Amino acid sequence: MTRILSRPYDQHAADRLALSGFLPPIARALAARGIQVPSDLEQEWAGMLPPAMLEGTREAAERLALARERHQAVTIVADYDCDGATACAVGIRGLRMLGITANYFVPDRVLHGYGLTPNVVDIVAARTPKPDLIVTVDNGISSAAAVDRARELGIDVIITDHHLPGAELPRAQAIVNPNLTGSTFPSKNLAGVGVIYYVLLALRSLLRERGVFDAKTQPRLDALVDFVALGTVADVVKLDKNNRILVSQGIRRIRCGRTHAGLEALFAIAGRDIRTAGVRDFGFAVAPRINAAGRLGTMENGIECLLSDDPAAALAFAESLNSINTERRELESEMQQLAEAALSNIDLDHHATFTIFNPSFNEGVVGLVAARLKERIHRPVIAFAPTENGELKGSGRSIPGIHLRDALDLTAKALPGVVLRFGGHAMAAGLSIKPEGFKDFQAAFEEVIRSRCDASVFERVVLTDGGLAPDEITEALCQEIDEQIWGQGFEAPLFANEVHVLSQTLLKGTHLKMMLELGGSRFDAIFFRRKEPLASLTRIAYRPSVNEFRGRRTVQLVVEAAE
Repeated sequence: MTRILSRPYDQHAADRLALSGFLPPIARALAARGIQVPSDLEQEWAGMLPPAMLEGTREAAERLALARERHQAVTIVADYDCDGATACAVGIRGLRMLGITANYFVPDRVLHGYGLTPNVVDIVAARTPKPDLIVTVDNGISSAAAVDRARELGIDVIITDHHLPGAELPRAQAIVNPNLTGSTFPSKNLAGVGVIYYVLLALRSLLRERGVFDAKTQPRLDALVDFVALGTVADVVKLDKNNRILVSQGIRRIRCGRTHAGLEALFAIAGRDIRTAGVRDFGFAVAPRINAAGRLGTMENGIECLLSDDPAAALAFAESLNSINTERRELESEMQQLAEAALSNIDLDHHATFTIFNPSFNEGVVGLVAARLKERIHRPVIAFAPTENGELKGSGRSIPGIHLRDALDLTAKALPGVVLRFGGHAMAAGLSIKPEGFKDFQAAFEEVIRSRCDASVFERVVLTDGGLAPDEITEALCQEIDEQIWGQGFEAPLFANEVHVLSQTLLKGTHLKMMLELGGSRFDAIFFRRKEPLASLTRIAYRPSVNEFRGRRTVQLVVEAAE
């Protein structure tokens, strides 16, 4: 069941914003997201939090400056997703600009698992040249054993990460993480790429202090902000003011044609125009192509695409990533169909969870399948795939009100010896189990959720910014929406009205195409991934958007939910 509700908002703030020139619906939406005055929406560099405020950046900068002075070998160890790939590219390029040559290693999802491990340290240490310093990006905060192994081998480690720390912190030369206990850095929402960017800014500041550069000769690190913007959006971190500045600056750089060859190639291969680049292009076109490399192979292609300065080479990498993404989509579609078939045999009124295993599932794609199913049934979902070592590897997604990692902890305690490893957060987590214990896990996980959750948690609540009058649904409204940076934690305005459904047809067998009437006016509308028809009179939650077809521009309603 879906309930469509209106967000509360500060009427005084909405009035101030409307008086400053915002359309009333946008003013209400901004006020509902905590915006009090127009300056809260500042997108200029001057509004960014200074690097010195982020604890650990000075220590990291001093160790990197020593590596520069002594010409030491530096290796970046990255995560295998888009945030990790962009963080790696920013690290390699930024260190190079500041006089440090670094190489990189990105673990294979299947062979090595996630992040800096003792095994990864041994692999990196066996390379030529053996690194004097390892810098992690988008990982490492839980790598205490790996850092100890590096110390045994005479290798220093700098941790740059944004994930929540465990009980034991690594004994690293420096740790830069806004989510460390006791950190006073105001923006806890930096992505991994944002953290390494802050370290580079701190290093440049230190080198400037030491007379290596001055204000005129220092490298222009803002040249890397297109990667910072992409990784920030791709990792679905909250777009607080600081992140909105980084994303806005990156988008501006792309739109004016000052982006890197790799990003330009990825936009081209995805059929997107860099002149109108936006957050949705990052989230739905560019990031999935980079992420596909880490899901079905290794991330080297993605990183090399971002590191390439030759347009032809960058395009070749982008074409490779596009092919991998096509394979990923086909594989995901096949897995989704199998999951949907299994789901059809389940009475959701009597199930609090859905857990599935299929021997044909791919472990790099199960998380996407779980996410799709969770959106559809509004239940915690875990999808399992077989692994080469004989275990089952699962990826889960949850809903508000159910902390998935804590639920797995309780399930593991109920099944000693079945759950081998688990970790994650409230909304997403991963685990490995013994294959013979799948049925027991399925039952125990269901019992943990059912026994601890009220039925109301399984109602999908959609928060909107109230209704619109027909004459408010205009291109001007769409344009004003497009002028802001929206995303996770700062969602684009969503409106709700009761409408008459005049006609509805299924487009490509997947999407519901409709003609709606609101207050005597008619609007085209589309409800993506919805096959079931709507009632003739229904309440919808929707986003207005401009649809251009054969040179004609009209405002259509993109429906997100219906009661």
